[in-house]
Amino acid sequence: MITESERTEFGDFQTPPALACRVVELLNSRGLAPRTVVEPTCGLGSFVEASLTGFRESVAVIAYDVNPDYVQKTSALNRISSTQGRLICQVANFFVQDWTATLESLLEPILIIGNPPWVTASGLGALGSTNLPEKSNFQNRRGLDALTGKSNFDIAEWMLLKLIDAGRSRDVTMAMLVKTSVARRVLSHLWRTGANVEAASIFRFDATAHFGVSADACLLCCQLGSRSSGECSVADLDRPDVSLGRVGWRDGVLVSDLLAYDRQRSLLVSESGSPTFRWRSGVKHDCSTVMELRRVTTGGFVNGNGQHLELEPEYVYPLLKGTDVVHRRVGEVRKWLLITQGKPGEDTSIIAKRAPNTWAYLCAHGEQLDSRRSSIYRSRPRFSVFGVGAYTFAPWKVAISALHKRLVFATVGPIEDRPVVFDDTCYHLSCDCEADARLLASMLNSECSQELLGALVFWDAKRPITTEVLERLDLRRVAARLGLASEFDRFAGAVRPSSQAVFDFDPASVRSAGR
Repeated sequence: MITESERTEFGDFQTPPALACRVVELLNSRGLAPRTVVEPTCGLGSFVEASLTGFRESVAVIAYDVNPDYVQKTSALNRISSTQGRLICQVANFFVQDWTATLESLLEPILIIGNPPWVTASGLGALGSTNLPEKSNFQNRRGLDALTGKSNFDIAEWMLLKLIDAGRSRDVTMAMLVKTSVARRVLSHLWRTGANVEAASIFRFDATAHFGVSADACLLCCQLGSRSSGECSVADLDRPDVSLGRVGWRDGVLVSDLLAYDRQRSLLVSESGSPTFRWRSGVKHDCSTVMELRRVTTGGFVNGNGQHLELEPEYVYPLLKGTDVVHRRVGEVRKWLLITQGKPGEDTSIIAKRAPNTWAYLCAHGEQLDSRRSSIYRSRPRFSVFGVGAYTFAPWKVAISALHKRLVFATVGPIEDRPVVFDDTCYHLSCDCEADARLLASMLNSECSQELLGALVFWDAKRPITTEVLERLDLRRVAARLGLASEFDRFAGAVRPSSQAVFDFDPASVRSAGR
């Protein structure tokens, strides 16, 4: 009997027999007739049994698992007269198995089927697990992305790409139950690298009903071949003939709605061009109980631990979060944020002279701030924050929540003569005046902009809206489409240092406005 810790470590969510049979039934209905079926992580054998009974009698099934108990139980299917001699079960560690050699020895067509572990590399690492592939940045992430977590990956993603690479010279179809985000990343990698995926389909199913897991999940089917279509159909597993649309690879990106994308693709930044403006993330601090404050009617602030504080106003700013932005609650704030720097790497020790109460407060909570886990704080001035620059302190901004499933761009102005800042669940553009901010917001909320951005967004993603998506939209082209070219040219031609790249400045000139 597998323990709960082992279940977590190995991402062990056993496939219900009814779901395995439904998958095999679907593959049969689509004309798939394998001579060999491979189950790389067979578990208790639901897919093995479904394949032995659901495909033609001549099919051979080869099953592997790292758990000897599972292999022993699955091997018992050989005792059934109708399946005897057609099943081979072996104990094998997926991460050391030579899958190229394994697949080369099998009769074609080959079907690779199964339900790989639903766990991430960092999740396994946190458990001290050795059940991991060799560590490598196989997605080729760069810079801050690699440091802040984008280099983390689902184990299933690594496994599927490994199997596809091993079967690239064979007649192979793969059908795997995975998180939908994993399916998209696998397809993106294959299309980006020019792999020949002749046909691909995603069939969504209810992971909560089948596995008790709250996740968007699907059956990903990929047929390798001599060419690549660059498109993938989407449907429900229970209604496979009812199309829910098509995702695909266009202009170097994964697109969620090909028809909408093709209608509005003239609004894209050209391949040789650069983004019209750079979208900025809100402030990252990773210590809300210390850095996020409530102002009280009796004067001063209260932190997340209920501690009453008397802080100088110089380093405290009105804060909006994603929920405030998406509901356009931008005229007043519930919290204030302590910002220790005006730009990355700025010496924080100057706070001791400018705001001694604030410095004493930070030092009193130094242990908590020093223990922030993200590697971006290493070798930085003490009490550092990120996502700060001249743009942070601009008086007007256009902001959007990255986490909510709505494309809502809000115009945000100063509150109590202080520039509003955002947490790191938001992205924003900065402006020097209200007219510029409202112009940008009207363009971003226009029907054409919304349709193009919507075609680039996958709403089931953990963070649906990203800077990569936002910066694909060419605002100059949007202005021309909307008849706002002259207004936009005036705005874009103005000298607006606060909306451009980070540069040296004296934050005291902004802070001195007070509240």
